[in-house]
Amino acid sequence: MSNKDQVSLGPTSLMTTTNQEFLHEPVMLSRTLELLAPALAKDSAVMVDCTLGLGGHSEAFLQAFENLTLIGIDRDLSALALAKARLAHFGDRAKFFYGTYDQIAKALSENGKSQADAILMDLGVSSMQIDSKDRGFAYSFDAPLDMRMDLDSGTTAATLVASATEAELSRIFKDYGEERFASKIAAELVARRQQSPILSSKQLASIVSDVVPFIPGKSSGHPAKRVFQALRIAVNEELEILERAVPSAIAALALGGRLLVLSYHSLEDRIVKQAIVQAANSSAPVEMPFELPEHAPILKLVVKGAEKASLEEIASNPRSASVRLRAAEKIRKVA
Repeated sequence: MSNKDQVSLGPTSLMTTTNQEFLHEPVMLSRTLELLAPALAKDSAVMVDCTLGLGGHSEAFLQAFENLTLIGIDRDLSALALAKARLAHFGDRAKFFYGTYDQIAKALSENGKSQADAILMDLGVSSMQIDSKDRGFAYSFDAPLDMRMDLDSGTTAATLVASATEAELSRIFKDYGEERFASKIAAELVARRQQSPILSSKQLASIVSDVVPFIPGKSSGHPAKRVFQALRIAVNEELEILERAVPSAIAALALGGRLLVLSYHSLEDRIVKQAIVQAANSSAPVEMPFELPEHAPILKLVVKGAEKASLEEIASNPRSASVRLRAAEKIRKVA
């Protein structure tokens, strides 16, 4: 299945031609299906798609596993509505939860389930959010500087830029964007906002471009790329939620269940790696000559390290260029 647009939407789907513009090929779809298949090859299997988006991964899993019940989590009501329409032809096999993906236990409970056989996290901003020209996630076209994944709650990027201190902005750009010119950009934003409000993505991109030097042949990507990433992460509390979500996912897995995470930058991958590796190693003190049952690993790694997309996939789906895949299987229950 090489293109998300080629995945059948079903005879009763309410997806419109207008919404088709947001459909993109799910990242590492075939590999994701392959790695989670052993945990789903049974009757009444339950899977949680923690980042439902428009339901591309979810639809493929529901088609591949006819006995599967899938619970999709998303904090974007627009995405939820579109995904519900897309997956409507699966009936009660497709269930939904409005919230953040650190609420896995609640999502399971509210849908009459206690544990999951497979959990998928496709992190970062969704294709629909990036491509929506009124959300402010992208610097490629002008839009209100919002960046909220949930438009019904939280602080917008414009409010953050207007209210945060210079030190706070510098920390955000440095910690969440790994931006070398964090302090200079923060100082410039504070100076500019005193002259006029910074309310659009075009304004922000222009200001950052004035500060970050562009060196032909050496600079890669837009000068504002890291600042946009940092603001998006801060506005949506992405890393804080992820730090809670991975342990919650591990706890929610059934014995033999599998967790698969797709990360798109080093900050995400570091959190995922630390949580998975910790659970995959003994917790017994180094000086202890033997391992008690309660110190035994909870997970075993399914793939070694972090897998990248193939060159063929990157060529056909550029959004997969930065992805890092990690997967693990639960081998011990925790009381």
